[in-house]
Amino acid sequence: MNTLILGDCLDSLAAIDSESVDLIYLDPPFFSNRNYELIWGDQGEIRSFEDRWSGGIDQYIAWLKERVQALYRVLKSTGSLFLHCDWHANAYIRVYVLDKIFGEENFGNEITWIRSNPKNHGSKNFPNCKDTIFRYVKSNQFIFNKIFAKHDESYVKKSYKYMDSSGRRYTLLPLVNPSDNRPNLTYPFLGITRVWRWTEERMQQAYKDGLVVQLKPNAVPRYKLYFDDSKGKTVTDNWVDIQQVSNKESIGYPTQKPEALLERIIQCASNEGDVVLDPFVGGGTTVVAAERLKRQWIGIDQSVAAIKVTELRLHAKKDLLSKPFTVQLHKYDYDTLRYQDTVAFETWIITQYGGSANTKQRNDLGIDGRTTDNQPIQIKRSDNIGRNVIDNFKSACERYDKTAFDHNKQNNRAIGVIIAFSFNKGAIQEVARLKNVEGIIIELITVNQITPIAKNQYC
Repeated sequence: MNTLILGDCLDSLAAIDSESVDLIYLDPPFFSNRNYELIWGDQGEIRSFEDRWSGGIDQYIAWLKERVQALYRVLKSTGSLFLHCDWHANAYIRVYVLDKIFGEENFGNEITWIRSNPKNHGSKNFPNCKDTIFRYVKSNQFIFNKIFAKHDESYVKKSYKYMDSSGRRYTLLPLVNPSDNRPNLTYPFLGITRVWRWTEERMQQAYKDGLVVQLKPNAVPRYKLYFDDSKGKTVTDNWVDIQQVSNKESIGYPTQKPEALLERIIQCASNEGDVVLDPFVGGGTTVVAAERLKRQWIGIDQSVAAIKVTELRLHAKKDLLSKPFTVQLHKYDYDTLRYQDTVAFETWIITQYGGSANTKQRNDLGIDGRTTDNQPIQIKRSDNIGRNVIDNFKSACERYDKTAFDHNKQNNRAIGVIIAFSFNKGAIQEVARLKNVEGIIIELITVNQITPIAKNQYC
């Protein structure tokens, strides 16, 4: 199940079965600063950016509503959806998108996440330091696990002010029953008769275990609650304890959310083995958190760079991976991939092949990267690559690293790899001639061999 999908989520969701996802978190591009939204700058993102903004807020809401409707279809009846937004459009999103699709009766929470650094310090308004996360459920049979957070240190010192001989902190809680009409719980204990919370047998056992104390004669007994036995404080809809992304966690993605935020959402609305979906996966925080919490996951983004960053982020956390994940292109993504920014495409496809892309982009003789065996890789974003490309690549490999060229030739290994969308008959014949006549091997790899794609009618 664990899958990254390159494509617009509207198209990609059509291939996902109805009611197959347990939890959806989406952090769609905010209806706010236009330049800030263009994170990766590749063509797929720019097209989506233009789609959302060309008609103002009405166009943005229509764009988002269409995608939330598709998300509603794949969500299980026991599932929940969390939508992350800010003040620019949150009122519109709740009324015109979420209430319309899920129904007002399935509204769960309007969570306020207080970020650590406010904005607009110099303005005449109060600084903006919060985001909104709407939680909606599909039915009244939804999954919800109560979440607890750590108590503040000052609260612990104040409320758990007692300490036993072993150094364990505890507080004292009342044993008196709030109901005064419980004859079976009315009895004398340590000289005090009350309606107690516990039966007499349980009370005596707790006293024997040292969990019930009487601070002074004739005082009403109370019971010990140890701090280390406490689950913590109940998390409300006001999240003030999760800070913005730290330098250690940051991957340079401007709108990256902290893993702690996603972990809380995933823990409260799903169980181990459940499927978590993020249709705007961005830098991959959702899928990393889902993997850590032993959930299955699907991440979708139409930016090649976003998918690449997420893939590399997952590979960097191999200790988390319970099983391999796959990267897919949606069947309508042929042109999206082909016409991406040149560097983004080259880096993406070389990474998919298992190689390393060049760090410099000039004076590289057309060599775009290297395999794990240090063989040159050249990328061509074209169909029907011909004989002249083969000739030029052979010369480039020899000039690029003559020692490696000769070594590979002598050891009957490929001198390099060309990756393209397709090769014509002349190219294939020239590669065969070089191998048979000159003992030079060049590997020809199609994009479809690396990442399966489907062409539309115009390809």
